[in-house]
Formats: sequence, C-alpha cells, structure tokens
Amino acid sequence: MELRLAKVLRVVSVPPVMATLLLSILYGVRPEMFGSLGSYLFSLLFLAGLPVLAYPLQPLLPGFRGKKREGQRNLAIVMSVVGYVSSVVYAFCVRAGDPLWIIYLTYFFSGLGLLVFNKVLKVRASGHACAIVGPVVALIYILGAAALFSLLVLGLVFWASLKTKSHTAPELFWGSAVTLLSLGLSLACIALF
Repeated sequence: MELRLAKVLRVVSVPPVMATLLLSILYGVRPEMFGSLGSYLFSLLFLAGLPVLAYPLQPLLPGFRGKKREGQRNLAIVMSVVGYVSSVVYAFCVRAGDPLWIIYLTYFFSGLGLLVFNKVLKVRASGHACAIVGPVVALIYILGAAALFSLLVLGLVFWASLKTKSHTAPELFWGSAVTLLSLGLSLACIALF
C-alpha cells in the first residue's frame, strides 16, 4: 500500500504539474502579479507546456528515439530549458514585475544547473526534487507564512522518491541545492537590475 501511494505521489508531482500548480495558485491569489490572463497562459506554456512536449516528441526525434525513459528524461530537460529561455525573453519583452521575473529566472537557472550537474559534472541532481523545491520556495517567498503548508508536500514527495527508489538522498539533495542556488542568483539579478 505504501509503495502504491509513493508511486502515485511521484506521478502527480512531476515538474509540469508542479509548475502548473505554482502558477495557478499564484494566479488565484495574486492575479495582478501576471498582469493579464494571457501572461498567466504564457507562463503555463513556458514552464509546463513545452516540457510536456518531450513525451510525445521523444519517439519521433532520432537523438532520443529508442532510449526509453532516459531519452524522455534527457529530452524533458532540453524542452524545459527551451521553455525557461522563452519565459525570460517573454518577461523582458512585456516588462514583467519582480515576482514573475524571480519565478522565470529561478526556473531558467535551475534548468541550466541541472544540465551542468547531470551532463558536465556527472553528478546526478534530481530534476524531480528541483521541480518540487522550486514551487514550494517560490510560494513561501511570494505568499509568506500562508504557504508553509507546502513544506508538507515537499516532505511527501521526497519520501515517495526514496520509497520508490527513484532517487537517492544525495540526488534529492543536489536537486534541491540547484533550486536554492538558482533562487539566490535570481534574487541577486533582480537586486542588480
């Protein structure tokens, strides 16, 4: 029973779902942060829609076809970076406010960080951990104490990752560290500009 629950938690906490939850909660509570419904929809496209495209595209693309889950994972990282770069370009073009810039930059730096850790340093940093820590930290940073409940979700997803043996504790640590470093870098960028 525990293993089944852990598998369900892993599925419902995939990065595009977590990005959608983050953006939808913020749009529901602070719609002015987005400026318009269109901006919210573009946010969904960049942070959730493009990464999801990795799954139907993977069997069609020669470099990823036939590589099963690893091919999906690698293409999801690439598509995520494409979405994150697009979000930063969009934020620049529409002169987005600081909270949206912080979200976009944190996703952008997180995507780059995961690429560096996983491909260059050959240290497996969990994209799943990165994708859960990012929204939790963003909610707490933007909404304050009202979002502390999200720490429970973080704990459950980490438990599920360990229970299903999808990730080790060091992989969860490095994925979390990537997000926290990315948030710090985003805040520094906002302060400078």
